Formats: sequence, C-alpha cells, structure tokens
Amino acid sequence: MRDYFSVIKKYADSEGRARRQEYWMFCLMNALISYLFFFMGEAINDDYALFAVYTSLTVIPSLMVTVRRLHDTNRSGWWMLVAFVPVIGAIIGLSVMMEAGTSGENDYGPDPKAVPALI
Repeated sequence: MRDYFSVIKKYADSEGRARRQEYWMFCLMNALISYLFFFMGEAINDDYALFAVYTSLTVIPSLMVTVRRLHDTNRSGWWMLVAFVPVIGAIIGLSVMMEAGTSGENDYGPDPKAVPALI
C-alpha cells in the first residue's frame, strides 16, 4: 500500500525515477481496486459509475509512474508510445518495465535504491 500511496502523492510528477517495486505494486493495487469497484457496480447495478470514476482519477498517476519507471531505465517517457505498435509494442513495453533500473545516477536523477525512503 505504501507504494500505491506514494504514486498517488506524486499525482502529476514526471520528474525522477520509480523503482520496479513501486511501479508493479501500484499496478497490482490499481488492478485490485479497479476490480473491486467493477464488481461493486455489478452488485448494486449502477452501470459501472464507480469503476469509471476511479479509473478516470487514476489515469494521470498511472501515466506518470510509467514515465518515472522509464526514467529509471534511462529512457525517455516518449517510450510509452511503443505500446501503439501492434503486438510487438506490448512485448517490448513489458520487457522494458521488467528491466532492472540503471544503478547509480543517470540522466533523470539519483538511484532510488540509494536514496533512503522518506515514508
């Protein structure tokens, strides 16, 4: 949960780097909460309004944590556009997100593993 709230606090911040753990824990929690709202909408028959509101509120944090994750691998945020290439784009995108970050300082800031956690 700490990583999820960390991403939410950095709502529109594309500066810096995000570790693999921060990125993937945010993705996991985001998916679980999305499913929760989806099924709650099913149960109360509200045409998925809860799911739609939650999803619209988390689009920007999702994009920003993806940009910071790309920064951790010393790539520009523009690499997100590789997802628009059919099939191979998803494979490349997934492999980049699973890749270890650059150790030490890179073009986008200090190594997040070396910086002590503030939370």
